[in-house]
Amino acid sequence: MAIAEALAAEGCNVIIAGRDQDSLKQAAKRLAKHRVTVLPMVCDVREESSVNALTAAVRGRFRQLDILINNAGIGHSNSSIAKLCIEDWKEVIDTNLTGTFLVTRAALPLMKRGGAIVNNLSIAAKRVFPGSSAYNASKHGALGFTDTLREELRAQGIRVIALLPGATDTAIWKMLWPEAPRQKMMSPATVARAVVNALMLPPESTVEELTILPSAGTL
Repeated sequence: MAIAEALAAEGCNVIIAGRDQDSLKQAAKRLAKHRVTVLPMVCDVREESSVNALTAAVRGRFRQLDILINNAGIGHSNSSIAKLCIEDWKEVIDTNLTGTFLVTRAALPLMKRGGAIVNNLSIAAKRVFPGSSAYNASKHGALGFTDTLREELRAQGIRVIALLPGATDTAIWKMLWPEAPRQKMMSPATVARAVVNALMLPPESTVEELTILPSAGTL
């Protein structure tokens, strides 16, 4: 939501997607205060048909897509590999990795030279945290996907940014680490500001990896 709000503040029309319709309505109302067009769409990134419906709506309303933010992501409760159930593994991989693939693939026909794709991966794309094997695996895989995507789109003039934020004060900590010291974390608005700054670079330059960490250090 913070990235969508930062883009709306810059005058961008925004499409927001999620699985909860009530949350989308509330977010759309908040974004509309920036006097931009807001299109809220219920979408489950794990389902190809749902993703296709989303991109069809975008094409019908805006005809093209300038910026894609792959931001859907979930974690799982702390569990060793020996005890992690297959249902939790599949849900995390399907959302964080397969979902990024499905949305990106569907969005590419709507994008032109000068466009940009930002994949929100987390610092877990390069580090590992015991008890979070599915989350770690999904983010490591998504970084490999992002790096491949960047090379495939380089000649088309579409920039691809791997966003690797450290500890950020979001709802995911309720599952990953309920007692986490949130006062030491970055705010979502801080990460969003960095993303917008990267997107506003002149077209002959790009940020390939955007790593942002709390000044407090590793939590």
